[in-house]
Amino acid sequence: MRPLVPLGRVLFSLIFILAGRTHFTPQAIGYAAHQGIPAANILVPLSGVIACLGGISVLLGYRAKIGAWLIVLFLVSVTPTMHNFWAVSDPMMAQMQLGMFMKNLSMLGGALLIAWFGAGPVSLDARRTLGGSGRVATQPV
Repeated sequence: MRPLVPLGRVLFSLIFILAGRTHFTPQAIGYAAHQGIPAANILVPLSGVIACLGGISVLLGYRAKIGAWLIVLFLVSVTPTMHNFWAVSDPMMAQMQLGMFMKNLSMLGGALLIAWFGAGPVSLDARRTLGGSGRVATQPV
């Protein structure tokens, strides 16, 4: 069952790494500006850096708690501004934005779990913490 942990980190982090790269395109910056994001030419690429760094950190399991907090920062800032379904008048678009909003909430929950529990076994954090024994130190309660 140990391989499930890195597989879960891969599946979780891919969206942040792949989507974060698109934040450097003129299309993404233009869309954010159209949504009313101030200084979109600065904030959108910055959000891409935050998403990519957080995703890579979680993917590798290297300082994954910090990476997860970067993802939390990304999602808390992006979700209500870019997926504000309550402000969309077209019912089909409102439904699509609601789906994106809920997807982001579920990813926020996953990021919070990683921020608390860490990368788990089979990670660079586990090797660094316990000298490569593969065991993960538990959090004091």
